[in-house]
Amino acid sequence: MKLGYQGPHGARTYERSRLGMTVWATLCSLVLFALPMTSQATEEPDYTIVQKLERIEVREYAAYTVAEVLMPGRRADAGNLAFPILAGYIFGKNKGARKFAMTAPVTQVAEPVKLEMTAPVTQTAVPGGFRVQFVLPKGVTLASAPEPLDSRVTLRDIAPSRVAVIRYSGFWSDSNYNQHLEELQSALRAANMAWVGEPVHSRYNAPFTPWFMRRNEIWLHLAKAR
Repeated sequence: MKLGYQGPHGARTYERSRLGMTVWATLCSLVLFALPMTSQATEEPDYTIVQKLERIEVREYAAYTVAEVLMPGRRADAGNLAFPILAGYIFGKNKGARKFAMTAPVTQVAEPVKLEMTAPVTQTAVPGGFRVQFVLPKGVTLASAPEPLDSRVTLRDIAPSRVAVIRYSGFWSDSNYNQHLEELQSALRAANMAWVGEPVHSRYNAPFTPWFMRRNEIWLHLAKAR
């Protein structure tokens, strides 16, 4: 990924920068994930399982609120680059210096770029980057959440939704992700269930968690029945 840096040490400087961001994200994760879990399980948004298709769950999610940031570049880099920005917000980098406990999951989705035409309006997921979200604790809404001090952080209420979910463990690699995304999509096609929008990659564990203990999920939002 090119960042526009000119000079003989551009690539090397970028790699050092990316390594530094990865280390910072890991340190934030140690605090955010480890401390709350010493006393109770990490909070998740409320949902109800309404259907099962072998390894696939269809869930009805209640409304919740997120802090999010849009990151350009590759899927593999977006989470590490966004993590310290969002961690700053919940650590108190907001008006009122309010601090929040860590919740789960941390979600990541490709951001479509809308191209306005006469007809139709088309979308493509590649140029827009990735939207990374921290779920805020229950009871915190767009109206009650403190305003971020970092202009890159925005807050948004997520409406109730129905999603198809596949859960898996292992590394956060593209190959592992793509394998399970294909499994999820194949199961939905077989069940004649349509989805809309981009897949959401949801991660429930800190980077230091052993790969075989990680909870990873891919969500596809289901189209509303006509």
